[in-house]
Amino acid sequence: MSLKRSIKSGFGFGLTSGIITTLGLIIGLYSGAHSREVIIGGILTIAVADALSDALGVHIAEESKKHPTIEIWEATLSTLFSKFVFAITFLLPMLIFSLKQAIVVSIVWGLLLLSVFSIYVANERGVNPWKVVMEHISIAVLVIFLTYYVGILIRHNFS
Repeated sequence: MSLKRSIKSGFGFGLTSGIITTLGLIIGLYSGAHSREVIIGGILTIAVADALSDALGVHIAEESKKHPTIEIWEATLSTLFSKFVFAITFLLPMLIFSLKQAIVVSIVWGLLLLSVFSIYVANERGVNPWKVVMEHISIAVLVIFLTYYVGILIRHNFS
């Protein structure tokens, strides 16, 4: 059984955004504040506020394409659910491991999830999975590096 286009679209957007946004936030906050509590608060904020914001964005984008109402809501709700769930999964490492270990586990977890989903997408499209994986992982790694250095800049200029 294959998922409907609207559900796949919302799920894929929510998963990708949930992983990359949350990883960026975690790394930026870690390099800027080195505080488990701040990072946990950031993850919870992303899981709620950004999931709702992204779901509304998908909702409006789907409306502009004049899709049937049921498809608009399927995309909206699958975005909300997947963004929330994938963002929340990053809480577990923060609660189990030391902060440095949690950062490494979070990066590995996020890149693993993104890789698995990228392989799925590539197979659905009939294209080379490794090219798609490398493209998506490269973007995620770029986000990780940029947010790490943004955190350092903030720490050095505002502390």
